[in-house]
Amino acid sequence: MADFVDPYIDPATGVLRNLVGASTYDELRNAEGELIAMRTSEFLEELPFCVTGSMDDFLRIHQWLFRDIYDWAGKPRTVEIRKSREGSEFFLPSPNIPMGFDWAQDELRKDDMLKGLSTSQFSQRLAYHFDNYNFIHPFREGNGRTQRLFWTLLCHDAGFDLDWRLVSGEENDEASRAAAEDMDLSGLIAMFERISSPCDPAVPLNQGLLKLNK
Repeated sequence: MADFVDPYIDPATGVLRNLVGASTYDELRNAEGELIAMRTSEFLEELPFCVTGSMDDFLRIHQWLFRDIYDWAGKPRTVEIRKSREGSEFFLPSPNIPMGFDWAQDELRKDDMLKGLSTSQFSQRLAYHFDNYNFIHPFREGNGRTQRLFWTLLCHDAGFDLDWRLVSGEENDEASRAAAEDMDLSGLIAMFERISSPCDPAVPLNQGLLKLNK
């Protein structure tokens, strides 16, 4: 059997195929940091659309954020992926991505898009839905940043702002792993209890109040 060849990897550099000429992952991360910060600021200034939990939301956000970096920005992955840690389970199989979004969106609608919840209820239900969407992981790269922007938008409409500066990438990864592999939402619930605060959804999102990790 032939070895698997990842079509997203540049065989000459071993780095994800990109539009910025990065030949190492350090160069790629630096370029991503600058360009995505710029595109995020533009998105928050324009707020070009309202999110509904659909696959199209994620495709549009990803395309907006990563269009300067990847020619496949805004396109669902065609390969199977998992976290790099040993023993990690694979995310949703790529052919099932549209079905996964349909199911996750239907679950979100049953919760009225997280509207009308108390603070404790909000954290619990957000953890449940975050886990549902996180399992889809629709892109070869950029899932976390796309999902953070998505939830920031949706939660503001539901009456809560999220301060992502208060959570590290390691904490988010471990809480997400426990939810997906051990069916333990406690880490995500604790995380959202800490970073969420009530807001007035009638007041448009202010770029200076949004704290999104790079």
